[in-house]
Amino acid sequence: MALNTGRRFAGLGLNEMGRDGLSRRALLRTSLAAAYGVSYSAWLPQLAAAAETAGTKPKACILLWMAGGPSQTDTFDLKPGHANGGPVKPIDTSAAGVQISEHLPQLAKQMHDLAVIRSLTTQEGDHDRATRLMLTGQRPAADGINYPSLGSLLAKELQQADSELPPCVSISPFRFGDAGGPGFLGPDYAPLVVSGSSNDPEARANLSIENLKAPAGVSKESMEKRVQLRQFLGQNFSEQVSSPSIVAHQANYSRAMKMIASDAKGAFKLDEEPAALRDKYGRNRFGQGCLLARRLIERGVSFVEVTLEGWDTHADNFNAVKQLNGMLDPGWATLMEDLRQRSLLDSTMVVWMGEFGRTPKINGTNGRDHFPLAWSAVLGGAGIKGGQAIGNTGPGGMEVTDRPVKVADLYATMCAGLGIPVEVENISPEGRPIRIVGKEGKVINDLVSEPRKTTKA
Repeated sequence: MALNTGRRFAGLGLNEMGRDGLSRRALLRTSLAAAYGVSYSAWLPQLAAAAETAGTKPKACILLWMAGGPSQTDTFDLKPGHANGGPVKPIDTSAAGVQISEHLPQLAKQMHDLAVIRSLTTQEGDHDRATRLMLTGQRPAADGINYPSLGSLLAKELQQADSELPPCVSISPFRFGDAGGPGFLGPDYAPLVVSGSSNDPEARANLSIENLKAPAGVSKESMEKRVQLRQFLGQNFSEQVSSPSIVAHQANYSRAMKMIASDAKGAFKLDEEPAALRDKYGRNRFGQGCLLARRLIERGVSFVEVTLEGWDTHADNFNAVKQLNGMLDPGWATLMEDLRQRSLLDSTMVVWMGEFGRTPKINGTNGRDHFPLAWSAVLGGAGIKGGQAIGNTGPGGMEVTDRPVKVADLYATMCAGLGIPVEVENISPEGRPIRIVGKEGKVINDLVSEPRKTTKA
């Protein structure tokens, strides 16, 4: 009997193991095998690994997207004393030796958990092309492939199977181009877009979504019958006609019905939060978007994008950036505090970036123009060693003089911090394997606090 039982349990393979160790089923089978007298010494290392990761929170990511291209010279890479520096003064932060703009005083207190990359460099200076590059990791090309966005890519790897909300949510009223979709990954990974530009006052106030409740006068029983009828008709139609648009429609409908049935839409009820906390985040779309991002991450969403638009400062740059920083500073800083207090910061990566930077040289209208050659991004939270700035752009900020960072390097570092193997591939409709991170991408090891994970070639 022991031999037969041993054979049965010997079939337990890697397919029953998750990324963080043994599954519950595997642990149960191993325990039963022991009860039948079967040796399980080979499983001890895996049991130890599972014990180490037991109780850890799933990883997630919040992208703070600065639409228009933020000025690095007036935020995280100041050039005091140089003609390119302008009037903005640097201030010390909670990270020794790291200075940032005087207009980000609250964020300065959070810099011990943030790492600045001051040497990001690309070659795309057009809004649309640069947005596509930064939000897909792929340079726009004529290959006809509809590449997935960063949110869809990460959501696919990080999603929680039991979440009642979509794995990817975009709080984005504005973006250059259309690079925020799921691409060839399909509608299951399409972001749920929360624009806040709603005709419903309640939805607008809460950055919520319209049409997730029954029409006035329709009872619960009547609504259930309508849903059943729709499902019957839809199933019958899809069996006769097949197309991507039908699949997308069914996926979106199913997602909406799941949210209604589970009351997951309650995640958008910002009025449940204390008024003082909402004030601290800032009573504006970006600030409340950051609060909503925390609520969504708390409820199992894997990726949330919050957009702050207005950074295309070709004219009157300094007044515009000061005003934008007035929204960015409390929203981002309070998000860091809130995540930390709720023990979510160690499992949630926060990324700040736009499509490019802005020229160090000040133009004739007191503005700064597009500049992809040497600019900044910021990472913090899950898997990131905060309290540092890497890279250098010289005294005037005109070029990278130390540690150039390409987009593939940035993606590799984000994946490493989130525990996603950089070799992961997705298959395009044409059958072409496409890596999340290009082969040229190198992890910035100084920024990553966890060992890089790899897969077999």
